[in-house]
Amino acid sequence: MTFSTVPDLGDAGNTFARLRAKFGPLSAVIALHVVMGYLIYSGTLTRMVDIALPQVVNVTFVAPPTTKAAPPEVIKTVPVAQVPPPVVVPPVPVVQIAVQNAITVPQVVPVVVEKTAPAAPAVVAVAAPPAPPSAGPRTLTSGVEYIQAPQPVYPAMSKRMGEQGKVVLRVLVNEKGMADQVLVQTSSGSARLDEAGRQAALRALFKPHVEDGRAVAVYVIVPLNFQLAS
Repeated sequence: MTFSTVPDLGDAGNTFARLRAKFGPLSAVIALHVVMGYLIYSGTLTRMVDIALPQVVNVTFVAPPTTKAAPPEVIKTVPVAQVPPPVVVPPVPVVQIAVQNAITVPQVVPVVVEKTAPAAPAVVAVAAPPAPPSAGPRTLTSGVEYIQAPQPVYPAMSKRMGEQGKVVLRVLVNEKGMADQVLVQTSSGSARLDEAGRQAALRALFKPHVEDGRAVAVYVIVPLNFQLAS
């Protein structure tokens, strides 16, 4: 008998083939279960199913709102008040009463009494009392004395227009010799010249008029002549 130390490769190959034929389908089934379990555990299988399957769309039909019919209009019947017929008053007959006994009023005759007119009283003529002397200042037509004579200013407009004339002023001089009032007695024909004369008389200073040893107010006549130099 002969023994060899080299292993028989043909026997080993046959053994591996027999094992693969026996356990191969079982290993494939186990591997498939492992892969399916992993897919289920990780949720990948669920997502794949969701992607593969068509999405479900929910459609809800809303019914249109129902329109309520308006209630029928109620027509109210109002009774009409009936006016009673007018009351006819029968005419009242006029009864004429005849007066049998007439009353006669006696006529009164007026009595005229003549009155004698009284005699007119005697009229006694009474002489009118003499008029009191005038209480106002007297007017001096001459003898006017000045402390400062009037110095009129010729208006420029009157010079340009060639206005000339003589104005006569009536001046009220008080007890101090000052002019209280100046009136135009006779105009020069120009209002500007008259006003210039008044202002000059108001600025003048007169000598007080003395009567019975005391100064009194008087009116004086002041003529002022406006004449342009030729």
